[in-house]
Amino acid sequence: MNHTCFARAASFSAALGCAFGLRAAVLFDTFSAYHHIQVVDQGGLRALRFNGSMETRMSLANPLQGHFEYTEYFHMPWLWNRDMNRVLMVGLGGGSAQRAYQHYYTNVTVDTAELDPVVATVAKNYFGVTETPKHKIHINDGRVFLRRTTNTYDAIIMDAYTTTRYGSSIPPHLTTKEFFAIARDRLTTNGVVAYNLIGQTQGWRADFVGALYRTLKEVFPQVYLFPAGESRNVVLIATKSAEPFDAMRVQREGAALLRTGKIKLPTFAARLRSFVNAPPATADRSPVLTDDRAPVEGLLHSGERSR
Repeated sequence: MNHTCFARAASFSAALGCAFGLRAAVLFDTFSAYHHIQVVDQGGLRALRFNGSMETRMSLANPLQGHFEYTEYFHMPWLWNRDMNRVLMVGLGGGSAQRAYQHYYTNVTVDTAELDPVVATVAKNYFGVTETPKHKIHINDGRVFLRRTTNTYDAIIMDAYTTTRYGSSIPPHLTTKEFFAIARDRLTTNGVVAYNLIGQTQGWRADFVGALYRTLKEVFPQVYLFPAGESRNVVLIATKSAEPFDAMRVQREGAALLRTGKIKLPTFAARLRSFVNAPPATADRSPVLTDDRAPVEGLLHSGERSR
């Protein structure tokens, strides 16, 4: 199967064409204040799409499978903090990361900030997302939630997207130096930000990846990359700790997590090999994004021209 057909930024119709030509069943179709939301079953997979872009994919036979590869890099914060207790996830979609954390890390409390109440309802009704004493969904903008909360978090996982004329895009106010300063102040001593970007370190949307990297580096002492191999996503990891990690350190910490049973994600060892501790080539020429100037659409458009 051509995995690029399932890149989150790809059109959903193209993704359907990859699924062996099987007939699709539309289970849900509505317009919220923010999205045209559809839930579609095809070929043993359930998919959530916003305005024609696929946001979540889940196996009907096993809801812990069928997800996009990039969501597995949301487990990487454990490398920097083996004793995580509280995590914030900004953006819900179909809840791939939430389901995984509820299954693998039963002692971790997860807060989810999701702007669209219809998305929260769909995630519960069609993707098995549940609210429990260990998982609460807050209908709120992620930045507003962070500014108002008194909680501190061991990890803040960013996966909030909107749709523009260039496809899936990050709301600009969640990309700026000022936003990352708010996030840093809500992290514990060994806290980590994990940030999903739809783009690549070279070529498509590379200027956007470089800008996010450079902006994070204005606030956090260390920033690393985990480029996905099966889709055009990069997960950036920004650490509050200044201690540098290299590939050998990542492998050593990962092996310890697996050996002690802290991590049970089956693909965790393989995902460690995606670690990159060098800045993307576009970082030097990309702007620092601020509340006064965050040209997200312009950066995305320049990336579209470079395809």
